[in-house]
Amino acid sequence: MKYLVADPDEALDPGLRADLLDTWVAATNAGGAVGYTPPAPVDLVAENLDGALGRVAAGLDLLGVLHNGERYVGMGMLVSRGSALQAHWRTVLRVMVHPEYQGNGAGRLLMEGLRGSAVDLGLEQLQLTIRGGLGLENFYGPLGYRVVGTHPRAIRVAPDDYRDEIMLVKDL
Repeated sequence: MKYLVADPDEALDPGLRADLLDTWVAATNAGGAVGYTPPAPVDLVAENLDGALGRVAAGLDLLGVLHNGERYVGMGMLVSRGSALQAHWRTVLRVMVHPEYQGNGAGRLLMEGLRGSAVDLGLEQLQLTIRGGLGLENFYGPLGYRVVGTHPRAIRVAPDDYRDEIMLVKDL
């Protein structure tokens, strides 16, 4: 498994898009907290992915991917807020690994790759949010992320199921 940074031209590659769409749908359907609940609304996931890849192609955001030698099996983004006052940090977004490749350090490899990309960009800090109730703090904590805030009931995964959104920060 290898971490790679997709250059802006690669972001529009149909093969990359197909692999990342498959990963996002599979991660959603496996219960991953990646923006949707199962069953994955494929059309909405595709629309969201296309928008994200468009930002990468425009040079606004960075896309880190995992490649297993045959296909792309993971992704994460460093997203810019576009403000000169916030140019020293990025939001880590859309972190996911295809369920078939989870549990063997792929997520850690992806996060370490994104950290390295952030350092290469001269950033000072990374921020991300997670869905509460899934224990994701246990994954991000050992990677150096600390909880800095909670938005109670910010995420509604079902009519009667609300989750907190938890903000984490990592200094570089």
